Amino acid sequence: MIVVLRPKQVFTVPVEAECISPDVFAGKSVEEMETLGVWQGNRRCQLGELFKVEGESSAKSEEVSIRMFGDVHRVRRIGTQMSAGEVLVHGDVGFHLGEEMAGGKILVDGNVASWVGSMMKGGEIEVKGDAGDYVGAAYRGGDTRGMSGGTIVIHGDAGNELGYSMQKGIIKVHGDAGQFAGVHMKNGTIVVYGNSAGRNGAEMTGGKIVVCGSVPSILPSFTIDTIKPRVKINGERLDGPFYLFTGDTAEEGEGRLYISKPSNPHLQFYEELV
Repeated sequence: MIVVLRPKQVFTVPVEAECISPDVFAGKSVEEMETLGVWQGNRRCQLGELFKVEGESSAKSEEVSIRMFGDVHRVRRIGTQMSAGEVLVHGDVGFHLGEEMAGGKILVDGNVASWVGSMMKGGEIEVKGDAGDYVGAAYRGGDTRGMSGGTIVIHGDAGNELGYSMQKGIIKVHGDAGQFAGVHMKNGTIVVYGNSAGRNGAEMTGGKIVVCGSVPSILPSFTIDTIKPRVKINGERLDGPFYLFTGDTAEEGEGRLYISKPSNPHLQFYEELV
């Protein structure tokens, strides 16, 4: 069953709308969905005040498909804790998309702000455009466990601290990534098909980071291990060769950092240490 949401106005302040989720919409009529609570800035209001709601829901969340059209780049927390169903956003979307998501799929035909897939447990998030900072990350000052399952695919670029405190799961960035990809990473896999701004894997203790493009340098707390002809990631074969570094030794870590050899001729001096 399909539910269509269209904003009734141009939002000038953030809208907190964690109720936009197949789990919440399941079993509700359009009238009931319109009465769901959201925050527009510091004002508590109903979903129907801000969005035109059309279509019909289903009793089962896995059968609910939410389609969002229009300018929703200030709308936050879409798909929070969703466990099934799908959310399709035609345009840009705000912070905390798919926060603590456990299942289902979110597809964004546009860009997303920071914290997409934060503390995600399962499911799939796909972004056709760019993503901000902290993709699949933990929040600061609270639970230090980041993404623990599922898949995030960014077709554009991603910002800083991609996969911060990641526990498990897969993040793929088809464009470039900012600094500190995989910082505090415990497990899981990060693949950057483009370039990285550096400091990859700082304080990581486990997991894999693959960079197919260029990096400025390797952190001194990583040790060159060998040169691999290719890397296999979740059934996908990435042809190299790749420099394999292990670390972060400052944390007694056993993380694995694969860096493209052809894209990084300035790292050739490491070959003397293999």
